[in-house]
Amino acid sequence: MRVVLDTNVLLSAFISPRGAPDTLYNAWRAAQFELVTSTVQLDELRRVSRYPKLKTILPAHRIGAMVNNMQRAIVLEHLPSLPEGVEVNDLNDAFLFTMALVGEADYLVTGDRRAGLLQLGSAGRARIVTPATFCTEAL
Repeated sequence: MRVVLDTNVLLSAFISPRGAPDTLYNAWRAAQFELVTSTVQLDELRRVSRYPKLKTILPAHRIGAMVNNMQRAIVLEHLPSLPEGVEVNDLNDAFLFTMALVGEADYLVTGDRRAGLLQLGSAGRARIVTPATFCTEAL
C-alpha cells in the first residue's frame, strides 16, 4: 500500500506525540506501508520547520532526522502541474494531489480541511482521508 502524507501530518507527528499523525509516521517507519514523497515536499519540510513559531517546538535535528528517513521512501523528482479541472483552495498543497497521482498512491492523508483536498475525496485511485480515518481503515 502506497501513501502520501501531507506535510502538516508529518509535522504534527512531532507536535502531538501519540496522536494519529505520530501513529502514521511510526507505522511507515515500521514498514506497514510505502511512503510516497517528493523533492518538493522535502524542501517544504525543511522550509516550514524554520518558521519562528515552529522552531521552538520542532528542533532542527528532529526535522533533519525525518528528512533523512524519508530519503528511504519513494521520492518523486518531478511533478506535473495540477490536472485540468481539478481545483484546490490552497495552491501550495496542489503538489500533494499530483504526488498521489504520479506515485500511484492508495491514500493521501491530510488534516487540512481548508486546502480542499478532503472535499475532493480522491486523487486517481487514492482515497483522500484524515489521519484518524486512515488509522481506522488501513492500520
